[in-house]
Amino acid sequence: MQIEPAFRALADASRLRVMRLVAQMELSVGEIAQVLGQSQPRVSQHVTKLVDAGLVERRKEGNSVFLREAAPCPLGDALARLLAIAEREDAAFAAQSATDRARLAAIRQAREDEADRYFAHHADEWDTLREIHGPEKPSEEALLAVLADQPLGRLLDIGTGTGRITELLAPHAEHIVALDKSLDMLRVARARLQALVPDRVELQQGDFTDLPFPAASFDTVLLHQVLHFAQDPALALREAARVTRPGGRIAVVDLARHELDDLRIRHAHARLGFADAGMAKLLTEAGFAPATPVSVPGRELTVKIWSATRLAHPSPAPTQREVAL
Repeated sequence: MQIEPAFRALADASRLRVMRLVAQMELSVGEIAQVLGQSQPRVSQHVTKLVDAGLVERRKEGNSVFLREAAPCPLGDALARLLAIAEREDAAFAAQSATDRARLAAIRQAREDEADRYFAHHADEWDTLREIHGPEKPSEEALLAVLADQPLGRLLDIGTGTGRITELLAPHAEHIVALDKSLDMLRVARARLQALVPDRVELQQGDFTDLPFPAASFDTVLLHQVLHFAQDPALALREAARVTRPGGRIAVVDLARHELDDLRIRHAHARLGFADAGMAKLLTEAGFAPATPVSVPGRELTVKIWSATRLAHPSPAPTQREVAL
């Protein structure tokens, strides 16, 4: 990053606000325009200047383009600290930042409400709908093979849906907690799993960004076709790491990167799959040692199984920036 273009790009109050926003979460140009209260063409001009200066990155998924803060660098760290100080010292900037946070919270809530409505509406037909994610039987067989080399112990099935995977893994686990945010999904899962031994399987409501369990509670953690619904996959994986014991394992079953934008529109997907390199980075930063991923090709989509081992003493995570948003 060159210092002079960066400072020129930052010489605008709106672009400083954009930097505060993308430091918190990925946003589209339209969402940034909604927060700033400006037209999309005007916001696009701001974003272009920030991208050209190396401060913001664009990420294309299907027909959508998302913006995020560029890879951490000393200037970016310094800017985050400076903006946090400015919010404490400048009353007008603090008031504007508070307004931006409120609008950003509304965007977050709207995204979550849309997903909740989708799951509530489709709970009873979820197993059929999930077939669009890829071949079910081959991916389940591949998952069993990936997990077969050591006991599952206490297993957490995050986003259990109808309980299909809990039912599959129950004979191999000491105890399973099947967790889902949707009460409608848990209703269906409870009916499906009622024949299993009650002290071996329990159902619990919870959100994968704030798991209701103590640290190191599980030997195995599974996210099966759920991470693509996460607005912040890194946060979900950090929470998964927190509840995984050292030496325990995680398995993420999800879609490889694709361009079927219809899944975002019709089925509430927040991510159009994941690339191997990106998933390895997410797992490593969460405190896992990734294994070689397994591919299960389908007609249109490829299912991937990314597994990893929780490190006893993970490398220190990057310093959390002082971001007030």
